[in-house]
Amino acid sequence: MDLKAHIAAVKDFPKDGILFRDITPLMLDGKAYKYASDQFTEFARSKNADLIVGPEARGFIFGCPVAVNLGVGFAPVRKPGKLPRASVTVSYDLEYGSNSLSLHEDAVKPGQRVVIIDDLLATGGTMQATVELVEKLGGIVVGLAFLIELDDLEGRKLLKNYDVKTLINY
Repeated sequence: MDLKAHIAAVKDFPKDGILFRDITPLMLDGKAYKYASDQFTEFARSKNADLIVGPEARGFIFGCPVAVNLGVGFAPVRKPGKLPRASVTVSYDLEYGSNSLSLHEDAVKPGQRVVIIDDLLATGGTMQATVELVEKLGGIVVGLAFLIELDDLEGRKLLKNYDVKTLINY
């Protein structure tokens, strides 16, 4: 299936000079959404995943169906202050400033095989921080999956020690 046909390009969003890749048309098309979810499911199955992890919010959109398809759990990665129980937090640098992500302390069991799923691989900072959270809790990151990869931002270089699957490249 040509998934690119289901991605809208929005110029100058969220600011001038940015070409935003909008995934909502794909989500609105049941066949395309199922196809993408099935591709992620097969990848996670091939990695013998025990747990699916996804950063907010679009990682939830693709990670949850995969977890359901495999009959395994899903752990959400959130911004600090959004998780109600004890959590671990990792800070990371952005081009202008920094950001932080959190994961419940009991979300990942030591030795669990984890596949992390998100919508977009750009510079790789969010994914690197998510990997750090999982590994801090003793999980083994066996794969990273993305709907879209922006090749020119070279996020894959930051994640070179991990098996990365993308469905669409720009």
